[in-house]
Amino acid sequence: MRVASLLPSATEIVYALGLQEHLVAVTFECDEPASARTDHAVVVSGADTTSMTPAEIDAYVRERRAAGEDLYTLHEDALAPLAPTIVLTQDLCRVCALPTERVDVALAHLGCSADVVTLDPHRLDDVLADIGTVAAACGVTPRGEQVVAELRLRLATVSAAVAGRARPRTAVVEWVDPLFEGGHWIPDLVEAAGGEVVGGHRGRASGPSDWSDLRALDPEVVLVAPCGYGLDGAAEQASIVREQLPGTHVWAIDGDAVVVRPGPRLVDGVEAIASVLHPDAVPASGHVRRIAPD
Repeated sequence: MRVASLLPSATEIVYALGLQEHLVAVTFECDEPASARTDHAVVVSGADTTSMTPAEIDAYVRERRAAGEDLYTLHEDALAPLAPTIVLTQDLCRVCALPTERVDVALAHLGCSADVVTLDPHRLDDVLADIGTVAAACGVTPRGEQVVAELRLRLATVSAAVAGRARPRTAVVEWVDPLFEGGHWIPDLVEAAGGEVVGGHRGRASGPSDWSDLRALDPEVVLVAPCGYGLDGAAEQASIVREQLPGTHVWAIDGDAVVVRPGPRLVDGVEAIASVLHPDAVPASGHVRRIAPD
């Protein structure tokens, strides 16, 4: 078995299943664990946006998509000699990774008969189900069941800890310029953590919103989890949220690690959010940072 993972969350699933010895290819964004990009061939690249502002990144993405151009490049010359037997890809978000159709075309061009496993989660339960899907495709179904059971036990522990408590009205900001509120599974994370979700796009992709609309929802807590950023980047962008919603409790959260990537660490995200909303019931997390007012 030779597995090519073309999205970071799938790489995390492969490692959670203990299948890293079968992993032959990853993307330039596969950074969990940190050794993933050095231990395996990198076959997908993308633009370096580290020097861009959120507004510049948004404009770049819109321009590329309007021109019908991909945001990621699959290096067929690097993939071909690896001869993968299983390719993990997605159809959820063209901004986040290569879509399945591009992968299918590339594999056909290479004459590769690998099994393509498409992951398309929209809710937290879908993400957990995808772990089982990858496990089944790799012939380790019992291991997948064990991993999911362990994650569900952790979710149940959080649920028990916050049961019967007041649920703070909570919004999640996924992008700041323009404003995007949390979509897909993100509202599920807030509810699992003992919060009442305000705004957002449950089970579907996020889209631009107006700050006035978010203010009208009157959230007590706003979590800032920008896609593509860690905790430091989220903290920088959270200052914009604090200016737009004065008097609201604003927290930065490591979006890439525990919020926006549909993998096992979303459960870490639930625990982190619960530590913000119910600090006297759930242990503190290193994935969050309070943004104090000036």
